[in-house]
Amino acid sequence: MARLATGNADDAHDIVQDAMLTLVSRYASRGEQEWGPLFHTILQSRIIDWHRRSKVRNRLRVWFGKRDEDDEDDPLQNIVDGRSPDPPAQLKDKQAMAALEAAIHKLPPRQQQAFLLRAWEGLDVAQTAHAMKCSEGSVKTHYSRAVHTLREQLEDHL
Repeated sequence: MARLATGNADDAHDIVQDAMLTLVSRYASRGEQEWGPLFHTILQSRIIDWHRRSKVRNRLRVWFGKRDEDDEDDPLQNIVDGRSPDPPAQLKDKQAMAALEAAIHKLPPRQQQAFLLRAWEGLDVAQTAHAMKCSEGSVKTHYSRAVHTLREQLEDHL
């Protein structure tokens, strides 16, 4: 979720690590059944904070004429995946995943959160509402809108 929200694995790892440390330091005494929703609440807060800081950083970069220096290709991305012997199928899967990630990234933040928590993390409506700090009705609305938008954008890959 953090990688999709940030578009950068290093930033995502930092966000997840910070969320885990906060969970352990503040909520270790809570029951184990509460940890999942609490973690996702903390994670979503950290992602929102990251977006806010990024906007400020990007404004400063534009102001001072600096560009992002992380444009280099990741060498691990160039390693061939030996699990699937069918290159056309691999290409199709890679293109579909890239399209899905791009479509998720284009969703409004609340729809993105609802979709990722419900579809990818497997939380139920109540847990998602707790993690997003909103009502269950809002979760259902955001999730429904996200699913409809993703279906429209990804109909070529279905």
